[in-house]
Amino acid sequence: MASIAKRPDGAYRARYHDPSGKQHAKHFRRKTDAQQWLDRETAKLVSGAWVDPKAAKITVGEWCRISLAGYGTRKPRTVRQAEVHISKITEAFGARRLDSIRPSEVKSWTAALHAEGLADSYIYAIHARLAQVLSDAVHDGVLTRSPVSRRTSPKAGKQRPHVASTEHVWELHDAMGERYRAGLLLASFAGLRLAEVCGLRVSDVDFMRGIVNPALQYPADPLKTEISRTAVPIPESLALTLSAYVAAYSASGWLLTDEAGHQLGPWQLQRAFRAARAKVDGLPAGFRFHDLRHYYASLLISSGADVKVVQARLRHVSAKTTLDTYAHLWPDSDDSTRAAVDKVLAARVAKIPEHPGDFPGTRGGGEARNA
Repeated sequence: MASIAKRPDGAYRARYHDPSGKQHAKHFRRKTDAQQWLDRETAKLVSGAWVDPKAAKITVGEWCRISLAGYGTRKPRTVRQAEVHISKITEAFGARRLDSIRPSEVKSWTAALHAEGLADSYIYAIHARLAQVLSDAVHDGVLTRSPVSRRTSPKAGKQRPHVASTEHVWELHDAMGERYRAGLLLASFAGLRLAEVCGLRVSDVDFMRGIVNPALQYPADPLKTEISRTAVPIPESLALTLSAYVAAYSASGWLLTDEAGHQLGPWQLQRAFRAARAKVDGLPAGFRFHDLRHYYASLLISSGADVKVVQARLRHVSAKTTLDTYAHLWPDSDDSTRAAVDKVLAARVAKIPEHPGDFPGTRGGGEARNA
């Protein structure tokens, strides 16, 4: 319901009710101005673009704090990552009203982050966080439309993984302390991630059948998806090596432990890995523990494993993820496709064509020309 009433002082009072029944009013000296304002507000109500005037005054910083409070039930690692991203967002837009941000400003901001030397993947993640925060504001009715979209998105910054040679992997193995070698073996020959290696329990390994069952990530958080909990088969040689390792070092239920017998932390394994990396010639300074997982993928691909097998062993959600990351490692198919076509054509070719342009083996080339 909307109306305009003239007050005793000569002013015009325009009023309407929002979807919750709350009344909103404003006074004007001229009735024309009151009608124009009322028409705009009621049009917003009809189109679904109306936002409570008080809510529209919320700043980006205030809304980020509200949004961050919703992460209370998430894992600590997820909360910390969100806090880091949001600190970057509030640094740039914290004092601004939610509805004042323009797409061009978002693009300028990501360009400035790039100029600071931040990694493309990190900038992409911060932009995605801003998109999530503003999308929540739209869903909550405090923002009409988000200025963030695919048009403002920076490039994702994908990089081809660095794949170590088998010689490099064994050099790293020998350079690491004996207590940490099992971690390297699990990443290189079972494809486990760093947090999964440190979260692996002795009970998660079936030494008799040669199966690793990832279930937790450090410190003891369940793996997020069902596919990430897929069992990974390992050869008998690796099972025996891990069994011997458990007998020597594992006394608390965790497969990897420190000198005190406590669960080994990712930073401890990383530290041992970096120390070993410094002793191996030919590895770049940026070679990570996670790159051992890429070696495992390359090992499967070079052995002739197809996309679905590699996807299953790496526990990717989809084959697209596998192809996006490792497509360049599969052998070039040019020669194999040429050979397949040539085999059929060679069976047809029986003589040299009588006329230029005739297809070998056809009479007068008519079939080829009419095809």
